[in-house]
Amino acid sequence: MPEWAKVLPDHINKLQRELSIAPGSLADDIWQEAHDPDINPEIQHSASVRVSSDLCDEEKEFLRKRKQVTTTALANYLGIPQEEVHPDDVPTIAMVGSGGGLRALVAGTGSMLAAGEAGLFDCVTYTAGVSGSCWLQSLYHSSLGGRSLDKLVDHLKSRIGIHIAYPPAALTSLNQAPTNKFLLSGFVEKLKGDPDARFGLVDIYGLLLAARLLVPKGEVGVVDGDLKISNQREYIKHGENPLPIYTAVRHEIPIIEESNDPEKETSKVPSETSKEKAKRESYFQWMEITPYEFFCEEFNAGIPTWSLGRKFKGGNDVRLDTGTYLPEIRLPLLLGIFGSAFCATLSHYYREIKPLVKGLVGFRGVDKMIEGRNEDLSKVHPIDPATIPNFVYGMEGQLPETTPEHIFKNKHIQLMDAGMSNNLPIYPLLRPGRDVDILITFDSSADIKTDNWLSVADGYARQRGIKGWPLGVGWPKESVPPVTAAKELDDAENSTTAETNSKLNVAKSGQDKFANEVSTGKKGSTVSELGYCTVWVGTTQERSSLTDDVLSKAVKEDWELMEPDAGIAIVYFPFMANPKVEGVNPRTSDCMSTWNFIYTPEDIDKVVALARANFEEGKEQTRRCVRAVYERKKKKRVDIESTEKEARYRRKVRLGIVGKKGEGDHFHLT
Repeated sequence: MPEWAKVLPDHINKLQRELSIAPGSLADDIWQEAHDPDINPEIQHSASVRVSSDLCDEEKEFLRKRKQVTTTALANYLGIPQEEVHPDDVPTIAMVGSGGGLRALVAGTGSMLAAGEAGLFDCVTYTAGVSGSCWLQSLYHSSLGGRSLDKLVDHLKSRIGIHIAYPPAALTSLNQAPTNKFLLSGFVEKLKGDPDARFGLVDIYGLLLAARLLVPKGEVGVVDGDLKISNQREYIKHGENPLPIYTAVRHEIPIIEESNDPEKETSKVPSETSKEKAKRESYFQWMEITPYEFFCEEFNAGIPTWSLGRKFKGGNDVRLDTGTYLPEIRLPLLLGIFGSAFCATLSHYYREIKPLVKGLVGFRGVDKMIEGRNEDLSKVHPIDPATIPNFVYGMEGQLPETTPEHIFKNKHIQLMDAGMSNNLPIYPLLRPGRDVDILITFDSSADIKTDNWLSVADGYARQRGIKGWPLGVGWPKESVPPVTAAKELDDAENSTTAETNSKLNVAKSGQDKFANEVSTGKKGSTVSELGYCTVWVGTTQERSSLTDDVLSKAVKEDWELMEPDAGIAIVYFPFMANPKVEGVNPRTSDCMSTWNFIYTPEDIDKVVALARANFEEGKEQTRRCVRAVYERKKKKRVDIESTEKEARYRRKVRLGIVGKKGEGDHFHLT
């Protein structure tokens, strides 16, 4: 038994006493402070559900102020005199990070640091994250990151060299002042203020994450303001920083049975009808959190972020028995939700580990069996997601028809890692009103060459009729060659060495042929190789039907971005190995696993160096893309102004206010 194990009973007993809510306990102290408006001013204010597809007023005001900042930043980034840059010509740029646990946190920090050094980050209006990229945003907008990516790297070096679940470190933080109250406040408020809430592994996971990520080196000087996302309004109130968007999803599985269903009563399993319905209709509902609002586009409804965590009924919040409201949900609980990849369905689990087990004996048989059950596996969550109060509870008849009926009867909703739906937070950035022109994507997903998350957004764009999204973006998947080549690769596994080499050569030639067909457009795509930086652009042309879709091509020449009907531009940076940085490979280095929770300072330096090197590969291509979109917007504005000026002149001529051009200076006054 290790030495630290001997002190565990004392630590656990102390924690149990402090959480007992007995008078004088830490939990009692926390609960008393929960009712103090000087500590939690939001408890004095009532909130209601805002039903609208529009952006909230606070975000609209932010956009106005941010435009002033990005106008100056763009002039510096492109080397244009500031007085020549019209605010209407400045592209709205969003920068997004992928999911991937600490890999996404560290690599995303390195990528954004490189973008900041190039002057690009200051031009960004939105950042958005999934999983580890949500952790990145929360740290950047805190006293720990201080809106400095350099400072954030230093913080990570000092804190993530120890596993989040290492008992002595975790229990010490939860048992000693000042970190104990700092970390446990949200836990106690949920426990005491929402007795019907379920507590599970995700809540504990969030506490452990917070003990590592939200506590400074030396574990002193914690800042309570870091615990609430709404407090981040302070850092964007003048438009001085991009607006962060955090994401989570709810898994909608329509498999609820009627209480009088005889099959359910006897077999305790869903009926075949419900199974079929679940296969057809299960999907993920995206929830976004900004410092201003918690919003679900599917519901067309949102609430102020400072009211997140309190109960709602019929569109209005519900007071506690004490006459006040519950404080805003704390970040330790949200960090767990953002990164709860272990709540994935069994289908997601298998997709994650499949590359690791492909070489095992008997893999082909197991793979065939699992793939045949994929529809069933995609409905099973082995670990329950976390819950929060349902803000649309009791709102029947007040929300769009897209809202599932049974949601109105559930007092709580389950939320989980948005990477279960898409490992890139694209959907919130396509909301009407955000009008993103350029989407800069840093993708640290587990296997960027086989999980084409950009293409997953095609269905979303089609369903909502979003103009300008580049349909069909992507690249040939390494694991999906032609059927014939795939069969030959499988057969080669059971052959002699000579036969294997022969068949592998044939199979590889099949893959090369497939790649060539893809690159020439014969297979419906236009990218034959995934490089360090790829740019795509959509089109705003009207389509008469889905069959008229024109798949987007990777941009080869800047003029393609300047076409009058050009749409959203995507600048894609996949996190890949780079010969310029030795000793780290996202696909083979042990520390780069999604499930790794220990990064040494040396690991962090290597990952950040790799992110910098990869950004350097596409730095100038990105600058040209931004310049081209700027020039396109400028030309469009100038053309509109010229047309309007000509129309005003013709109107004056008709009224006799001015003479026709060429008639000298003589004109009539009326």
